[in-house]
Amino acid sequence: MPLSPPAPREHLHTRQVECRGYLRSDGLWEVEGHMTDVKTYSFPSDERGTVEAGTPVHDMWIRITLDEEMVIRAVEAVTDAAPFALCPAITPNFQRLVGLAIRPGFLPKVRQLLGGTEGCTHLVELMGPIATTAFQTLAAARRRKRKDPAAAAAERKQRPRLLETCHAFASDSAVVKRLWPEHYTGG
Repeated sequence: MPLSPPAPREHLHTRQVECRGYLRSDGLWEVEGHMTDVKTYSFPSDERGTVEAGTPVHDMWIRITLDEEMVIRAVEAVTDAAPFALCPAITPNFQRLVGLAIRPGFLPKVRQLLGGTEGCTHLVELMGPIATTAFQTLAAARRRKRKDPAAAAAERKQRPRLLETCHAFASDSAVVKRLWPEHYTGG
């Protein structure tokens, strides 16, 4: 069901975020994120002259390479368009993410390493959708591992990472009762 009809309005801005996950031929994984901000009107910029309607104000990319444990092995960050000429100069700082694992606490660690003047707000924000895409991309590989009876038994003893992360995964939900009955707390 879509949103209800809106009040009369004028479209001014579009932010697009697209993330894609890949399995590489060498067994590593890549996730690419791309973010653009576009205005529907032209406006003056001290550094860029007139930014024409439809021309990206921001056009930024990040590619991370991961191993199966979701540890970042390589990072590439690129700023193709930004409000200021000096913005692309910060992208080398994103190498600080190498060695960081995507697991609980990942985004606060990204903000610690690249927040404020140490990074770019927009590229840091892009790491949230990239992390989610990484999780979704590697889920198939993790499911294949779970088909091994010994691995499946060991995993059932551990608290599922998704438990209590959203409404569907509340410990007293029907979903948890079906997927992880040993962790179900409902009546």
